[in-house]
Amino acid sequence: MEYLNCGKAYKNNNVSNYRVTKFSDLSEKIIPFFKKYPLVGIKSKDFEDFCIVVEMMKVKKHLTSEGLEQIRKIKAGMNTRRDKSF
Repeated sequence: MEYLNCGKAYKNNNVSNYRVTKFSDLSEKIIPFFKKYPLVGIKSKDFEDFCIVVEMMKVKKHLTSEGLEQIRKIKAGMNTRRDKSF
């Protein structure tokens, strides 16, 4: 939180979560940080998809039914649902 100057940290049953809710913090702080210090492995693909969704939201595509459906498809392939053979 202090390093990126945004977000909030939560701890629940020995699990820590970091949440950023301000859209400008995502595009101006979080994404540039992970582009400078890239994730490795399968999580790098999730980050690429995340960046696509953020860009879609910047241009308000999430406000159209087509854009929202595209975001749903991207989300459906992220995390545990991603094909591991990338």
